[in-house]
Amino acid sequence: LRPRGLFSPAERIRFILGEEDDGPPPPQLFTELDELLAVDGQEMEWKETARWIKFEEKVEKGGERWSKPHVATLSLHSLMELKMCIEKGTIMLDLEASTLPQVVETIIDSHVESGQLKADLKEKVMYTLLRKHRHQTKKSNLRSLADIGKSVSSASRLFSNQENGSPTTAHRNLTSNSLGDFSDKPEKDQLKNKFMKKLPRDAEASNVLVGEVDFLENPFVAFVRLQQAVMLGALTEVPVPTRFLFILLGPKGKAKSYHEIGRAIATLMSDEVFHDIAYKAKNRQDLLAGIEEFLDEVIVLPPGEWDPDIRIEPPKSLPSSDKRKNMYAGVEAPHMNGDTPHDAGHGAAGGGGGGGHQVGEELQHTGKFCGGLVLDVKRKLPFFASDFCDALHIQALSTILFIYLGTVTNAITFGGLLGDATENMQGVLESFVGTALTGAVFCLLAGQPLTILSSTGPVLVFERLLFNFSKDNGFDYLEFRLWIGLWSGLFCLVLVATDASFLVQYFTRFTEEGFSALISFIFIYDAFKKMIKLGHKNPINTQYDPNLREPATNSLFMRKCVKWHLLSLFLQSENATWATLSRDQCLKYGGDLVGDACGFVPDITLMSFILFFGTYACSMALKQFKTSRFFPTTVRKLISDFAIILTILVFCGVDALVGVNTPKLIVPSEFKPTSPHRGWFVPPFGGNPWWVYLAAALPALLVTILIFMDQQITAVIVNRKEHKLKKGAGYHLDLFWVAILMIICSFMGLPWYVAATVISIAHIDSLKMETQTSAPGEQPKFLGVREQRVTGIFVFILTGLSVFMAPILKFIPMPVLYGVFLYMGVASLNGVQFMDRLKLLLMPAKHQPDLIYLRHVPQRRIHLFTFIQGLCLALLWILKSTVAAIIFPVMILALVAVRKAMDYLFSQHDLSYLDDVIPEKDKKKKEDEKKKKQKKKGSIDSEIDFVSALSSWTVFAR
Repeated sequence: LRPRGLFSPAERIRFILGEEDDGPPPPQLFTELDELLAVDGQEMEWKETARWIKFEEKVEKGGERWSKPHVATLSLHSLMELKMCIEKGTIMLDLEASTLPQVVETIIDSHVESGQLKADLKEKVMYTLLRKHRHQTKKSNLRSLADIGKSVSSASRLFSNQENGSPTTAHRNLTSNSLGDFSDKPEKDQLKNKFMKKLPRDAEASNVLVGEVDFLENPFVAFVRLQQAVMLGALTEVPVPTRFLFILLGPKGKAKSYHEIGRAIATLMSDEVFHDIAYKAKNRQDLLAGIEEFLDEVIVLPPGEWDPDIRIEPPKSLPSSDKRKNMYAGVEAPHMNGDTPHDAGHGAAGGGGGGGHQVGEELQHTGKFCGGLVLDVKRKLPFFASDFCDALHIQALSTILFIYLGTVTNAITFGGLLGDATENMQGVLESFVGTALTGAVFCLLAGQPLTILSSTGPVLVFERLLFNFSKDNGFDYLEFRLWIGLWSGLFCLVLVATDASFLVQYFTRFTEEGFSALISFIFIYDAFKKMIKLGHKNPINTQYDPNLREPATNSLFMRKCVKWHLLSLFLQSENATWATLSRDQCLKYGGDLVGDACGFVPDITLMSFILFFGTYACSMALKQFKTSRFFPTTVRKLISDFAIILTILVFCGVDALVGVNTPKLIVPSEFKPTSPHRGWFVPPFGGNPWWVYLAAALPALLVTILIFMDQQITAVIVNRKEHKLKKGAGYHLDLFWVAILMIICSFMGLPWYVAATVISIAHIDSLKMETQTSAPGEQPKFLGVREQRVTGIFVFILTGLSVFMAPILKFIPMPVLYGVFLYMGVASLNGVQFMDRLKLLLMPAKHQPDLIYLRHVPQRRIHLFTFIQGLCLALLWILKSTVAAIIFPVMILALVAVRKAMDYLFSQHDLSYLDDVIPEKDKKKKEDEKKKKQKKKGSIDSEIDFVSALSSWTVFAR
């Protein structure tokens, strides 16, 4: 009904792609190119020579293996010839057929009726198209479809004009027998083909058959789309139903041209835009419009400036086809090749501006009492059951072990520091109990169970100052701390009831990355600090000599041996003294080594640093092993998932094998308070004057700011849209449980806990999911995070049981765990745009990566933005390292004010690429609404124009 020439190709594509279809999107296509060749000097047969999913794979000239996946490079001439084939050939869309002989016979009959094929050549074309198919998966020939019940002995008998053998009779026998005996079920070799793992379950096939024959004078071309995809037996290498068929048979002498045309149509079928057009096309003109669109996007390389034999490696990240589709759907204005629209890069991790959290309903101010909390509960309750079912995966086990070791190390470190700061009123055991209790309850009931609770540096500073203040003024420390915790918990509950978490939307990427980078740097700094402290405790003596005798050049290394009187008489008879004996002789005669140098073991520090750096390097290498070229995909992914656990086991083995007495993990083995002067319950009255209970509200206000900032900034980072979380956030519900648990910990005299940035990011990274099936040469696509509650719950249950696992945990060297700390700190910096911009300072312009903000923002403005962010980070670091660290949360809040002030220094255009736009000046929301209106209006206008034009054509035809 739509005559050719009525609409331009762009208008046709706009109409095709703009059609609303309630059904599922078109499935993935597997395209196979078969060519008519004589194999081993025998009869002609169809031999598989190439295949496509996303990229091209060729059968190498030796015929024994597939090539590496590569970008298909086509000649412009082959595309023009393909276009001519579609213009002049037979096009059959939505053909009803269930077997290959039916399809072939229908195509041939159509050619005969249209006069494109002589009737006397019908049998020869039928026989040729039903020849056997040899796939690369097997060496032996597949049984020919034409040989089933064939009444003639060879092709020569069919093609000859002998009087005693009518071709018509042969064709009748061939066709009837083929239709009777042909099976549409896949063969055993197809079912065993491992290549099926690369295809999704709903994939369909597109078969391209090209070849030259000696009985045709003009090309025989057909493009067929079946109404329903059907299994056509052994036609395809893999057992997937066929939806498309492209057939090209031509005269002798143009085999290379036919081959290139076959590659051209196969490449088009693997292109996402043409793929959609092929599924939705109504006639020949729609297909030609699709080819025109493809030609518009083609980039031509000059023949003398590159080698066509070079196979182009697939890119690490494929550009989205949405840009091309939206161009015709009226969403955006067209862009030149190589340009990227603003929204395409906006929010890309590490590359685009913006990013960050989405201001959805979870951050809206309801204006009702506990309105946000109620919405959080309603949002998360439907997913509660799935939060346990979704954890049934091997990946969850590796995550539990990895995060458990990180949590135990952090609990021991924090507990030791807290014990020193409070004279063991809170120690390692309290740290273990508090971590297990709060973490397990939070992961079970909170809004975002991927968040891991832990103790933080600012809390430790506050505890130290509070203990010293209580000691100097004669206050009961635990009781004073209890009232501060009660007031702070109450303040947090008030924040929950008034929907104060909506302020989180003002935390832009500038604030998030400043806080996240600071915590990551603290992890890295603390890892090295602990190793240096270990080195001071076990110093390396570069002048050490095991046989050093008195007098020594340095009194520090002098050694003498003390022996009983009886052996002294023996030495006198030998005319020797203890001081003149070597170390081995001294020990042999039962002497005691006395002096600094005598107990010197120079191997401890060296071995510790080997374990430390070895753990870090091995963890990084194994985590990236999934992108290596070794082993099958499943093995690589398994090694990557268990990277940290495998590394710890390896270096625990190395430590045990070498036998050096390195520092080991020490876990409390008895369940009782660290201090004998306290119990597991802190009485609220009796230890301090009554006015202290009211005065505690003042420091509680500072603690509330600390808790709110630490918790919500980490929650914002966890809930970032680039993590593709599908079950929603729960900012109000999270803060509610942090407040409740803080009150419980205050009564039990346990440390206060809040969301830990680095460990939470590590938790998310270890639970990331990727596509199970990816085309050869295509990088697996990030699908999201395995959102569940089980990993967190088990991590904290194991942490609580660690007291009973002390005999096992004592074999883990502390340098190995410090290496894990270093890995977690470095890994959490990946994808932070601030780090990418820091690297730009050291890169010449020609070596800088193609980042979206480099295209749209002047480089001097980028460096100024980075300098301001780095200056804020340095000031926070200095503040953290002084006594003023107690106001650290207030300074984090000041980052929001700094970002606000930057609106007067940078344009909104620049900030939209470098940072999230602050809500009241957020133009993106308005732009999205405007684009939606334009798209809707464009679709309606296009439909009206089409209907009007169709009506005019109908009137004209009448």
